[in-house]
Amino acid sequence: MNADTNNARRIQVLIVDDQPLLRRGMSLMLSFESDIEVVGEAGDGVEAVDMARRLRPDVVLMDLHMPRKGGVAATREITTALPHTRVLVLTTLETDQTVFDAVRAGALAYLLKDATEDDVLETIRAVHRGESRLTPQIARKVLDQFRRMSEVQPVQTAAASELEPDSGTALNEKEAEVLQLIAEGLTNKQIAGIVFLAEGTVKNYVSRIMGKLHAGSRTELAVMAVRQRRVE
Repeated sequence: MNADTNNARRIQVLIVDDQPLLRRGMSLMLSFESDIEVVGEAGDGVEAVDMARRLRPDVVLMDLHMPRKGGVAATREITTALPHTRVLVLTTLETDQTVFDAVRAGALAYLLKDATEDDVLETIRAVHRGESRLTPQIARKVLDQFRRMSEVQPVQTAAASELEPDSGTALNEKEAEVLQLIAEGLTNKQIAGIVFLAEGTVKNYVSRIMGKLHAGSRTELAVMAVRQRRVE
């Protein structure tokens, strides 16, 4: 494989953090990966939005607490303007509201800065593939926030219909089981071990469920499942 082919297949990453030392360290770590290329570094949300518009990276590593414009606002602007750019939140913040706001803004993944190098690399590649990645504890925070919202706001009749697929495409028993495990924040690998299926088969199940329920992401599927349980 020639060098041009290698470059064409690299995942272009924009690093956003207000601490220069952390940006440099992350950039150095990613430079050792043959399939990843750091195309830019931004020190706050304003720079992040500007650079994302100019560079159009595949993945943005986004801190949340930054001057001028925070990561949640920057994430919302980037995902709205650049639907093919995926945002991976990498931060020290894990309060329920912060996690919830970042996911609602369009982040596909949420990692804390104490994550391992392997976790960061694996998540970058997963997000580039369009997969949502939330650790179980982060997923629980998101789902707990939706539960609290459903307790405060009256449940509309429409909420029950969110899990009603088109006629003739109802979820079968195995799909319903996989959906509930998604709602608990489990990864495809973890689900595979529970339902005794190959990881690739679970991935196919997830794609099929998303198609039946017209969901755009695993997070949206989880939200649908939580709301349905609340209605029931």
